[in-house]
Amino acid sequence: MNIIINGRHLDITPALRDYAVNKVRKFEKYLSSITEAVVTLSVEKYRHKAEVLLKANGVMIQAEGVTGEIYSSIDEVVEKLERQTKKYKEKQISQRKESKAQAAPQPVEAEPSPEVKIIREKKVAMKPMTPEEAAMQMELIGQDFLVFTNADSGSINVIYRRKDGDLGLIEPA
Repeated sequence: MNIIINGRHLDITPALRDYAVNKVRKFEKYLSSITEAVVTLSVEKYRHKAEVLLKANGVMIQAEGVTGEIYSSIDEVVEKLERQTKKYKEKQISQRKESKAQAAPQPVEAEPSPEVKIIREKKVAMKPMTPEEAAMQMELIGQDFLVFTNADSGSINVIYRRKDGDLGLIEPA
């Protein structure tokens, strides 16, 4: 596993680096397929923040912890990641047990929106996945939508959380 540690407004000391690496390395026993872990440590006034992004087989698990001390922030983010990885493993096991013959949700068409200014751009590596896997991935990273390549059709799809809490799927025609 490749562990990358970044510091924002904070010097990464060898002791801090070792502490973060040891905490993140234990996730290899939960998920053997982790390829990369990105740890970002930052300080803003009295807030010490630790963010961790784990990449495993195209699945990204992300968490952050904010406390008054950087070491306790690392501990907090590790606890959150433990809960998320356990939840991910349980969902994987339950999906294997369920039959794959579930009907896909009805496609929803997006309305054109007025001209907007793009303030952030992000590039993401996409592996083909089913809409069910995409929904699980969206839950793991804590986002309201996810763009993914549909394993069945090979087209780019978007899964999103609706205002009523249900999920919607956008497929190209």
